[in-house]
Amino acid sequence: MKTVLCFGDSLTWGMDAENDTRHAYENRWPSVLQKGLGHGVRVIPEGLNGRTTVYDDHTAECDRNGARLLPTILETHAPLDLIIILLGTNDLKPVFANNAVIVGHGIKRLVQIIRHHPWPMDMESEPEILLVSPPPFCETDDPLLGPMFAGRIGESQHLASVYRDLADELGCGFFDAGAVAKTTPIDGIHLDAENTAAIGRGLEPIARMMLGM
Repeated sequence: MKTVLCFGDSLTWGMDAENDTRHAYENRWPSVLQKGLGHGVRVIPEGLNGRTTVYDDHTAECDRNGARLLPTILETHAPLDLIIILLGTNDLKPVFANNAVIVGHGIKRLVQIIRHHPWPMDMESEPEILLVSPPPFCETDDPLLGPMFAGRIGESQHLASVYRDLADELGCGFFDAGAVAKTTPIDGIHLDAENTAAIGRGLEPIARMMLGM
């Protein structure tokens, strides 16, 4: 049995902007990936609304710092064969004053944490890592997320090239979610059910390859 960890934010959790709730289980991209990969693979969805790569959000009701939470999550779900990271959207909030290159530094830190983790059992090899760039933002009239991500559309469009270069540098896999999914103008950040599912379908071939299936 192969095990895949999907480490992400609200795009992985399955936020439904239209209804301000959560997409049905079968439409979330980790669920679609699970269905595509079949019974020989266990896909673990680990999405949290508002999660960042390495930053604290003191306005949140829970810990959203991905770097601080990741070691515990690795320990919880080990052994792992593939870790898919889909983060970076929340790093672009103006409060963190980041550009796409600096977001990449956070992604690189997560890869370092995985590569240097003292695994709790004798794993034959380290898990493969797949970096997924989030779909670029779009214009929105949403009264909350519009101002929250004001002026960040351009930087969101640069994330794919930054992540692609990082994947080459670090020896990771890469997938551009923006190649198969578009954000909804309802809030400019999240995805409707079809676009969420499209990420799972798009990831299946590369996940199969990285799992040696």
